[in-house]
Amino acid sequence: MSLLNDLINLNFPDTTEKIIAEYIWIGGSGMDLRSKARTLAGAVTDPSKLPKWNYDGSSTGRGHPQAIFKDPFRKGNNILTPAGDPIPTNKRFNAAKIFSHPDVVAEEPWYGIEQEYTLLQKDTKWPLGWPVGGFPGPQGPYYCGVGADKSFGRDIVDSHYKACLYAGVNISGINGEVMPGQWEFQVGPSVGISAGDQIWIARYILERITEIAGVVLSFDPKPIPGDWNGAGAHTNYSTKSMRNDGGIDVIKKAIEKLGLRHKEHISAYGEGNERRLTGRHETADINTFSWGVANRGASIRVGRDTEKEGKGYFEDRRPASNMDPYVVTSMIAETTIIWKP
Repeated sequence: MSLLNDLINLNFPDTTEKIIAEYIWIGGSGMDLRSKARTLAGAVTDPSKLPKWNYDGSSTGRGHPQAIFKDPFRKGNNILTPAGDPIPTNKRFNAAKIFSHPDVVAEEPWYGIEQEYTLLQKDTKWPLGWPVGGFPGPQGPYYCGVGADKSFGRDIVDSHYKACLYAGVNISGINGEVMPGQWEFQVGPSVGISAGDQIWIARYILERITEIAGVVLSFDPKPIPGDWNGAGAHTNYSTKSMRNDGGIDVIKKAIEKLGLRHKEHISAYGEGNERRLTGRHETADINTFSWGVANRGASIRVGRDTEKEGKGYFEDRRPASNMDPYVVTSMIAETTIIWKP
């Protein structure tokens, strides 16, 4: 095994200038990540210089590289690149249209996304740290908890944190969540379409690390029914007008517009979200739109600091953990900036 480790960690700039590019795309379900590698003649820093690559099988689409991240697994000059063409499961194409709209460009939308996920035991598909076929003690001690009886999977979480920083993902933090075996990482602030690119690459890196660890990664919005918290992807958002003096009025107008399109947003905010948005466990009821200051039980939460300063950002708490960040970020921009009721 030590020889295998040596070979995996082999760095080859001494012998060749060639590099490996891992092309990443989203499969047919809209949530399954796939990737394949190809050799390039030398280091590449500009995505437009990367060759376009047709994948075998139309069911998974083809890929034109959109961004470049450093590869934390192969290191050196090797890269990861999210590829995306206008196929039904690649929502980047339509998102890019919205983010290139002159009104949206002028507003410089910022996003901070809180991605929750659950780690499952491979053979039982039961959360990490839970007794097989049984339940741990009730929620309370696990959120940001420390200790072998409260925190499960920290090695995976910390490896992911560092790998994202290495890759160039703007990951801004991690924490243990309310349900044991559940964790969160935050990405942002990111401008426009880059928020989607960064979340997808961060998800890919996490999938690869859990694969190495022999643990299953779940983005199910309610992995365990009953008195356990679900998993979301709270999306923090601001525009230039919201960040400027008097921005609170712009925020209130934006929230009003989001309320008018509540149903459309909910239908695009992730599969199975109705199991999570029940009005319990720090969620708002899926059928009711609400907002409030510092209210975790609302659809939209405005922070106390934002209220006090009269400018800032707000948090859309509705998106599920399995949402497509291209869809959610572009839809929020479209509704609050372009759409005229």
